[in-house]
Amino acid sequence: QVQLVESGGGLVQAGGSLRLSCAASGNIFRINAMGWYRQAPGKQRELVASFSSGGSTNYADSVKGRFTISGDNAKNTVYLQMNSLNVEDTAVYYCNAVLRVRVWSSFSEYWGQGTQVTVSS
Repeated sequence: QVQLVESGGGLVQAGGSLRLSCAASGNIFRINAMGWYRQAPGKQRELVASFSSGGSTNYADSVKGRFTISGDNAKNTVYLQMNSLNVEDTAVYYCNAVLRVRVWSSFSEYWGQGTQVTVSS
């Protein structure tokens, strides 16, 4: 069983900061990539930030310079540091991981349940 557990969401005032955490647990052989997505009401789910095992990172244009993705390999945990938050950042944030559970298995995609981030003006 693989589970992604998110934490750190909540209510924050515009201009403030918040850090999201996502810990992947279970029988994990290798994590190829982890990232964060978000979905606001009436909008499609979109990539916020991600990184691969090779060290490359990818950010949505709307969050570049404000958000930083990082990870702790020993804990199978990914973080999203969010600074200078604005109302448009309000969304449900989902943790995503592409991983394999066995050495012989293919990479599969997993999602967390999502955590609400609300930014007030």
